[in-house]
Amino acid sequence: MLDLAAKSTAALLPTDIFFQTAYWARVKARLGLGALAFDLRSAGPWGDVLVLLRRWGGRTVAVVPQGPEYAPPEDQRGPFLERFSLALAECLGPETAFIRYDLPWSSPYAEALRQGERDAFPEARVREMRMNMGTQHWNLRKSFEDLTVASSLVVDLRGSEEAILGAMKPKTRYNIGLARRKGVTILPGSADNLPDFHALYEQTARRNGFTPCGQRHFAAMFHGLLAAPEHTELLFLLARHETDILAGAIVGIARGAAHFLYGASGNAKRDCMAPSLMHWEAMRLARQRGCRSYEMGAVSPADDPDHPFHGLYRFKTGFGGRIEYRSGSWDYPLDHDAYNAFRTAEKLARLDVG
Repeated sequence: MLDLAAKSTAALLPTDIFFQTAYWARVKARLGLGALAFDLRSAGPWGDVLVLLRRWGGRTVAVVPQGPEYAPPEDQRGPFLERFSLALAECLGPETAFIRYDLPWSSPYAEALRQGERDAFPEARVREMRMNMGTQHWNLRKSFEDLTVASSLVVDLRGSEEAILGAMKPKTRYNIGLARRKGVTILPGSADNLPDFHALYEQTARRNGFTPCGQRHFAAMFHGLLAAPEHTELLFLLARHETDILAGAIVGIARGAAHFLYGASGNAKRDCMAPSLMHWEAMRLARQRGCRSYEMGAVSPADDPDHPFHGLYRFKTGFGGRIEYRSGSWDYPLDHDAYNAFRTAEKLARLDVG
């Protein structure tokens, strides 16, 4: 049995999953998405969930960002997600084309990846067979790509600063010290600095080949925080050298967990190693606020030079930590024709639905 009961997004329970907070609901609502919240009642633990809605092609796409938080045993995940999807579909109505979940649950392949028995996730067909075992309709599909990240580097902040530094690779510690010796400073930014940050962010996007968010997105993040801070906080840091801003970071804090959300670095003075010092300062500030972990975001699942995230793997693993392998994004189609049309468009344009 699984029931959903609608409630206000302001009543979402505190959580360390930043994208399931009342704050994130406000940000997305300000950007024009619908935001709904539901209490989840089942035979297992109770909890709640944030669901975002956007329009596409005259239909509605529902997105559950890094949710549901509750993860059943691995052999029951497919049936649970099927029941959840059918219950959610009743609440959302017939215009909903499909539901997309960005699951925070540990991947069933995590241990094999951690032990080096695998260097990548299996292909989608194999993952779908495993996820759909025990379901009635065999309708869970692996998304074309993950909304956030399936492989993320997480640094443990529970030790002393010396212990955290000691767990880093020597080259990373050297680069942190080098940035200091060159005169790089890390200072808090304000909403007035968002244009500077966005300019660097666009340089980063061009350099790494991804589509950047508009400045409006970052403005909504700060406006949402001012509306009611509650259990969330943003760290906005800028790395400066003399009169130049070399790098920036936006870090979200939710219930003892820090999440590196957006980073930017310019093309000038790259020998100053500003991003290394910026991450270390973000860790220090997060630790001072009681955070137990600092999630740095996307990396390749293994040390694979052919993976597009290999450069991120090399940089981020220098800070120590552990790669968390998650289940990633999954879809539950409700209108198969509309869903297939969306998939085609997504592959062509890589639409952002989150």
